[in-house]
Amino acid sequence: MKLPIVAYGDPVLKKVGTEIDKDYPELNQLISDMFDTMYNASGVGLAAPQIGLPIRLFIVDTGEDEDGNPGYKKVFINAEILEESGEPWSFNEGCLSIPDIRENIMRKPNIKITYFDENWVKHTDDVDGMPARVIQHEYDHIEGKLFTDKVSVLRKTMLKSKLDAISKGNIRTDYKMKFPNKSKKR
Repeated sequence: MKLPIVAYGDPVLKKVGTEIDKDYPELNQLISDMFDTMYNASGVGLAAPQIGLPIRLFIVDTGEDEDGNPGYKKVFINAEILEESGEPWSFNEGCLSIPDIRENIMRKPNIKITYFDENWVKHTDDVDGMPARVIQHEYDHIEGKLFTDKVSVLRKTMLKSKLDAISKGNIRTDYKMKFPNKSKKR
């Protein structure tokens, strides 16, 4: 089932997610719905806060590479980034919760992350390149951070009117969204 994606301005996007356990209600269905939602919105990652749930769960699927090789696809439950290393590099990032805004964001290229997968198997992985960047972006969501928090104060001021418009629902997307400050019509 495709779920609405929460837009910029919703308080759930600024909350640090809580850990979940094996008994979390209908977790497998939630993960399936999150993949459906992400694919419908043409995303490469989606975190539970983006669908209104302040929990430590996110998914990543970078898709096939240029040569048709399978991409990096994983479920991350209760993840913790243990280490980030390497020379930071800039990449133009976007976010399904902040449509039509893209900014160059600096991130380190290598991470070490520990997490549980959808079968509750614990992993500690070293990840680099684009998958590491997507993981860091989604991890920020479960930490209550957005990519716009990483831009300069001046740039954020320049984006303010666009961000306000998004929170009010004054934006068109090809996917269903929930807007925190949309005025109710009488």
